[in-house]
Parts: sequence; structure tokens; C-alpha cells
Amino acid sequence: MSCQLPDDCLEEIFEFLETDKFTLYSCLLVNRLWCKISVRILWRNTFDLIYHEKSSNIYPSILSTLIACLPDESKNLLYNNGISISPPTSKPLLFNYASFFKTLTILGISRMIASVLKDKLSLISKDKNSLVVNEIIKMFANQIPSLKKLNYYHLYYYNNHKFNISFPQFPGMNDLSELCCKSDLPSDFFYQLTQICHNLQSISVDFSSSIKDELKELISSQNNLKNFNLSAFNGGSWNDIIPVITEHSHTITKLKFRSNDNNSSFSFISSFSNLQELLFSFLDGVLEDFRRLQYVNFPKLQILKIPYKRPKPEYVINFLENNGKNLKKFYTSENDRDLSLSIAQFCPNLTSLFIVFNDGELDILKTILINCQYLESIKIRCGKDCLSEKEVLETVAKYSPNNFRELKIHHHITCSDASPNDLESFFMCWERRTPKKLLSFIIIGELPFTIIGSMEYHLYCGYNSFEALKVIEKYKNLGTIKFVTKSEGEVDEKEEDQYRHS
Repeated sequence: MSCQLPDDCLEEIFEFLETDKFTLYSCLLVNRLWCKISVRILWRNTFDLIYHEKSSNIYPSILSTLIACLPDESKNLLYNNGISISPPTSKPLLFNYASFFKTLTILGISRMIASVLKDKLSLISKDKNSLVVNEIIKMFANQIPSLKKLNYYHLYYYNNHKFNISFPQFPGMNDLSELCCKSDLPSDFFYQLTQICHNLQSISVDFSSSIKDELKELISSQNNLKNFNLSAFNGGSWNDIIPVITEHSHTITKLKFRSNDNNSSFSFISSFSNLQELLFSFLDGVLEDFRRLQYVNFPKLQILKIPYKRPKPEYVINFLENNGKNLKKFYTSENDRDLSLSIAQFCPNLTSLFIVFNDGELDILKTILINCQYLESIKIRCGKDCLSEKEVLETVAKYSPNNFRELKIHHHITCSDASPNDLESFFMCWERRTPKKLLSFIIIGELPFTIIGSMEYHLYCGYNSFEALKVIEKYKNLGTIKFVTKSEGEVDEKEEDQYRHS
């Protein structure tokens, strides 16, 4: 006799499958109970798909399903305004899919509608795009019982489509834990949130020249704020809101600063004693403010990232001397010899590293691999004026610590100098390692499309021979490596997830 697991047990099991969409889709077909549980998980973060490459092909399916979920009053309003979108099926929907959403992005909704309706613009006025957007947002406000994440960037135009968005009262935002927004949103929006949301864990704000008092009150009213992402572009600045952020100096553990200039200060974080993660992503300027942080001790800091414009190397060296022992991840595009050597000296517990080595600095890579015995992942730029891939492979094979399991090679300007024999030698060496670990071999470079045997490679990937790619395929099939390719412009660090989509 068959035994059915209790509903709560199934739900807990399916939660672990959230990132495994293929398995969840299979669960839809088992029985109605499995379908009921898995469909909630599949739909709750639907708008996360909006920003994936080639995601526009799913826009019509998502939009037609949401239109079918609209109340009759909204459907009639759209129809009377000449807007007709066919439902996904002639039969009634099995579920109210709109009620499953836990994440909303206003820009995602607008982008989807503009994309689907663009072919109907001869029949539908551009102004009516706003009508569809507002009716869908109103439906979400009435039907989502508990919203967890809201991404709301004020959008007037998208691809020449005009939007006038009116954000309704939204009772389901009582449980909101993550907010991403712009500082110049209407005051009523921030006031509404201040009345019902006091437990935001994460706030991301794109600051313009205008910062409303209601936004300050919203930030000030939070009980246990942990993450804050500050973004200021095109003349915007977060300086006026620093006193409010500082009120949460004892609870905030992650701070990320993004800007295209150096007009916004960040030295105020010296009092944030519980910081675990710091990101300084500035596209211009010299980060002189870092001078004030170089001797500050952050006893819990584990992640430090400075991907673009860098402080003076001596500032970073002093900072690492004070904080390097606890660092687990360190990323910088700096290529200073003394700074590189200081990593080996002051950061013995690193698990992940990206730093630029100049040509002739193979000895520094060797020293880091020997001194950082907990290192699991390293990203290295190879090519002109940088290390050669052949030398990198030899050094990693010989000196990488036992826990090492991920090698990222960024082919910079030129092709790889590693021959098929060099690759074969490296993979054979890895095959003989004790203990044996699957190596993630990640190539970052140009990615045209080619096919080798049964394998599809979206790459030129810096290799100039099919023989090299065949060697990679061979050891991928043997289970020695997991091979991944990424374009040079692709964001390849999870912590650079795009909270800012405007």
C-alpha cells in the first residue's frame, strides 16, 4: 500500500528544489498535491527571470496568465480600452497564480508589457501601456498575502513607451523584508511603507539629487536592518542620508557602495563594528575616502571587494594588516606587487581571491597559494602584460592547497598560450590529486558559437584550436572538471547581483 508524505513534509522537501527548476517542473505532473506545492515555488520569484538573457520569449506566457488572473472589472476595463490579450488556455486556470508571487519588480512588469504590446502599437496607444501595468499592480496588491521583496524604480519611459504608475495600498507588504527603490519616488509610497513595514532586512536605494524626508523616516523606523546598498549615479549622492544609516551601525552587516564619481562619502562606516561584507564599486575617482578607513578595525569583516577604481595600494595594505586575518573573500582589480605580497602575508584564511598579476609575478602567485592554505577559488587574468595561462596551470597544479576547487581564467586581449598538451598535463595532474576534487574550470572571454562533437560551446574562449577544446571535453566527460564559459561583460560574482535595473 502506498504511503503519502504529510503536506508539510513535502513542502519542506520541495523548498530545497527551488533552484532546480527542471525537477520542480517534473513534480507538477505527479499528482494534484505535488502540483499544488511545486507550482507555488515556481511562480513566487517569476520576475527574477525578467533580467535573464533571452528571457523575453517567456513574456507572452507570463503576461497572458496574469491577465487571466485579473478580476472581471479589470478585464472589462482593458477590453473597453481596446486591449485584448488572449488567455493561455480556453479552460479556467487551475490556480490563482498572482497570489503565489513573493517578489515583485515594477520595472520588470513594465518591461514585459512594453515588449508584448509593441507589435500592437498601431492598434493600442502607447499611453495605454500604463493602464495594463496599473491594473496588474492593483491585482497583486489585492491578492498577494505576503510580499517578501519589492523592486520599485520609478520609470517614466521604457523603450519610448510612456508609463504613469500609481502604486496602490498594499496590505501584503507587512512582511516585506527586502526593498530596492529610487530616492525620488512619491512621498506617499515611502509613507505607506513606514506605517506597515518595520522589519526590512535589506534596503537598496538609487540616490538622485532629491532625498525625501519620508525615505529617511522609513529607514529610521526599521528594527533590525542588516544590508544596505547605496547607489548614486549622474550627480546623485547619499551624503544627506548618512545620519539615518548610522542609526543602524550596530545591526548592519553588509554595505555596498556604487557610484560613477567620488562625490559621496563612505568613511562614516568606521563605527559599523559588525560589518561582514564591504563593496566599493566606483567607476571614477581615486577613493581618497579610504584613507580614513585604512587603520580602522572591523573584527567581523569576511568579504572585501573593490572591483573598479581603487584606493592607493598603501591604504589597502594597511587595511589588510588590520583586517586581513578574518577575510574569506577579497577582490580587487589592482595590480600592485606590494599589495599582492601583502595578501600572502596578512590574509592566510582566504577562500576566494581575485587580483591582477603582472607579467613576471608568477612567484607571487606561488607564494599566495602556499601561504593561503584555505584557498578554494582564484580568478586570474591571463594574456598581454599579465601572467601566461601555461605558467598559471603549472603553478596551480603544483602549489594549490588541498581545498582548492575552482580556477577562473580571464583571457585578456590575446589568445591563450596553453597548448592542448599543456591542458592535458594539467588535467592529468588534477586527476591524480589526493584528495580528488572536481575542479570548476571557468573561462572568461569572447563567446562566439561553435560545436564540437556532441558538445555545444558558446565560445572562442581564448583557445585557437579545436584540439584544446577536445581535451577540455574529454576531461569534462571523465568527471575531472566542470567546464563553464562566460562572456567578458557577464557579471560572474553572485554578490554583484543587479539590484539596480533602472
